[in-house]
Amino acid sequence: MIRTLRYLVALIWPAAPLAVSGYAVLAVLAGLAPVATAWLTKLAIDGIVERGPLDVLLALAAALVAVAVAAALVPHWTDYLRADIGRAVGLRALDRLFVAVERFTGLGRFEDPAFQDRLRLAQQACGMSGQLVGGGHGLARGALTVGGFLGSLIAVSPMMAAVVLLAAVPTLIAELLLARQRAGLAWQLGPTERRELFYAQLLGGVQAAKEIRLFGLGGWLRRRMLAERREADRARRALDRRDARIQSALAVLTALVAGGGLLWALATAWRGTASIGDVSMFVAAVAGVQTALSGLVGQYASTHQQLLLFSHYRDVVDAPPDLSAVAHPRELRELRDGIELRDVWFRYSPEHDWVLRGVTLRIPRGRSVALVGLNGAGKSTLVKLLCRFYDPERGAILWDGVDIREFAVADLRARIGAVFQDYVEYDLTARENIAVGDLSALADAGRLVRAAQLAGIHDKLQGLPAGYDTMLTRMFFGPADEGDPTTGVVLSGGQWQRLALARAFLRDRRDFLILDEPSAGLDAEAEHEVHSRVTEHRGGRTSLLISHRLAAVRDADLIAVLVDGVVAELGDHRTLMERGSHYARLFTLQAAGYQLEPAG
Repeated sequence: MIRTLRYLVALIWPAAPLAVSGYAVLAVLAGLAPVATAWLTKLAIDGIVERGPLDVLLALAAALVAVAVAAALVPHWTDYLRADIGRAVGLRALDRLFVAVERFTGLGRFEDPAFQDRLRLAQQACGMSGQLVGGGHGLARGALTVGGFLGSLIAVSPMMAAVVLLAAVPTLIAELLLARQRAGLAWQLGPTERRELFYAQLLGGVQAAKEIRLFGLGGWLRRRMLAERREADRARRALDRRDARIQSALAVLTALVAGGGLLWALATAWRGTASIGDVSMFVAAVAGVQTALSGLVGQYASTHQQLLLFSHYRDVVDAPPDLSAVAHPRELRELRDGIELRDVWFRYSPEHDWVLRGVTLRIPRGRSVALVGLNGAGKSTLVKLLCRFYDPERGAILWDGVDIREFAVADLRARIGAVFQDYVEYDLTARENIAVGDLSALADAGRLVRAAQLAGIHDKLQGLPAGYDTMLTRMFFGPADEGDPTTGVVLSGGQWQRLALARAFLRDRRDFLILDEPSAGLDAEAEHEVHSRVTEHRGGRTSLLISHRLAAVRDADLIAVLVDGVVAELGDHRTLMERGSHYARLFTLQAAGYQLEPAG
């Protein structure tokens, strides 16, 4: 907790130093105002009873009015500064969080459910920064109020001061235990809440809308969503019930202490050993100490809980790199010889089976290599390793004979162009959707148009309502589209496929091109056109083509057949057909589907 608190202070202070300073001053004023009011009231009552000088009474009255005015103004400016600090700190925290997320250069953490839960709580912590600042303010204010009233109570009755203080110990212990349980419950319910959100997004989003309505899945998904909510509600209800029982017991204890103190004060006044002002001061001090202690303990417990949750933020931001990195990366030069996978073994975790089992494959510079195989053979995994989204568990991937782990990851990826099978349809403009392939081309209309022309999507984009500046989504408006819901355009699957291909063509200055099912969503005519363009574009370039349609790979210089995580065959189309093994069998099966049956 202390480490997390220090971490939070280091985050808050640089975000808004002036506002934090003003907030601290207001905390002092808010904390001392009740104590000052109690003392001024005592002095005024004693002055009235003892017929003191009028000018003194008027001065006390003026002081009471001044304190009341300050007490009335402080909450409003406190709220303003808390909100302002919360915004500044939240912005800074969110930036630091996703700067840290960007440092995770691989995919392992993003495919880990536990990390997804931790990241979700870390994002919530960014939004809680204002509450944490408010918690610090409340603690400071409460401590000052307790200290002032406790000192006043000691002056009247040290014994009652000790009793009131000791009565707060069970409250503190109980609140801390409850705070830990609440924080633990938030972590425990992470998977449940994530599944609930998943079902809600399916029910309310466009991605699954067609199948949900066609297959009548709405009720089934809704029941699953509500089941997750009920499970979370049951756990929260149990904790709330425990909380209510404990708080009730503590409230009874507090009332008994206050009642006992009041009886003692009345008895003391009846015996004449205390003035009316002393009784007023004692009653105000007991009530003030109990109220302030209760608020202080509650605020401390709440802040303690928030700090426990904020520790997830700290864990994400301070997490070590997910991929190993050398202290002094080697300079990555233009590819001169080729890329080689040497006895590469890989599995996603020790609990999973091996996906690759000793893959050895060389991709010569300037040559096109095709990778084919059945689903689950390891083709997409091999692409992830080439892009260094993961590292091999055994073996190595070499770039001109140097292990790619000796290069900076960013330098390696800057030399790779790719179309992934699961490309992203960004809710951005057409221009931006192509430019994400190389953001340096965002303002270079010529490069974007050339990439779109190569992919065969230029004419479609040019004919959109705002041309390349048209939003390719119905979910958001662009700056020029606000209030005009007719301007957002949704492309077909084949058009999106071409646009994703344009991103790869935009990276035409890269050394290595990866094409993972670049024509999977196209019709026969479009597929032929795209493959002709791809063949032309990758001519003389180092490229890896993955496709289930073997007619699309027959022109590759080399074809590698992946079977059960190993390269079972390697050669050109003619050689592999003559061999009559895996490739020939698959090619013949596919070709048979296009042959006409003899007329009956």
